Amino acid sequence: MSPKESQAHFPAVDAEDTRIHATRSRRPEREEEPENPWAFWRSLVLTLAVALGIRQFLVEARYIPSGSMLPGLQLQDRLLVEKLSYRGRAPKRGEIIVFHAPHHFDPVLTSQQPRGPLTCLLVNIPVIGSLEGLQQPACDAYIKRVIGLPGERVAVDPRGRVSINGQRLSEPYVKTPCPVNAQGVGPCRTLDVVVPPKHVLVLGDNRGNSWDGRFWPGGPFLPESEIIGRAFWRFYPFNKMGSLGATTPTQP
Repeated sequence: MSPKESQAHFPAVDAEDTRIHATRSRRPEREEEPENPWAFWRSLVLTLAVALGIRQFLVEARYIPSGSMLPGLQLQDRLLVEKLSYRGRAPKRGEIIVFHAPHHFDPVLTSQQPRGPLTCLLVNIPVIGSLEGLQQPACDAYIKRVIGLPGERVAVDPRGRVSINGQRLSEPYVKTPCPVNAQGVGPCRTLDVVVPPKHVLVLGDNRGNSWDGRFWPGGPFLPESEIIGRAFWRFYPFNKMGSLGATTPTQP
């Protein structure tokens, strides 16, 4: 077979034909979907809801704003407060608890400072709660130690020393008792009460400088329903990070 006959069986394909075939075999590009303008806000609302849910029902961070728990807890210490323990049991003596301010439940204080039903809800929302004019004493939280349990007779002397059912309580965490003069009289109030059901009596470790049940005008007892949770972990400052534990006072 001649060279010419051989070439007849393989017709040439020009450059134009090659370009056309290549174009037809290429997959069409996928068009980008327009961005949903609500996607950002949906994510933000979901994140905020999860954060508030954790804070409301599981655990939240708190800081120490006063010296009522010195020297064990210092000003500006950062603590974690868990909210699950007291759903299954009552508070124990020696536990450090966070609870709603007396202005939230004390009958004398609540009558003096009425509040709207949504005030504290707004205060507890991050950023919004820091706005000037929203803060109210009823929306604050206090931190103290559980001392008296339901059914116990609790006596507190002028120095802030405690007796339970007639036996002196040994409290190694109390380093600053109330000052008294030569006659044994001082600025701290005394107590001799029986703790009612579903209530506890709480005191600050710094007995000489703590506004606790000894001074509340409507009565010395904290309803268990007003307890926010149990302080269990200090996460700042870092050199003091660790469990707070439950320093259980002992009776001789």
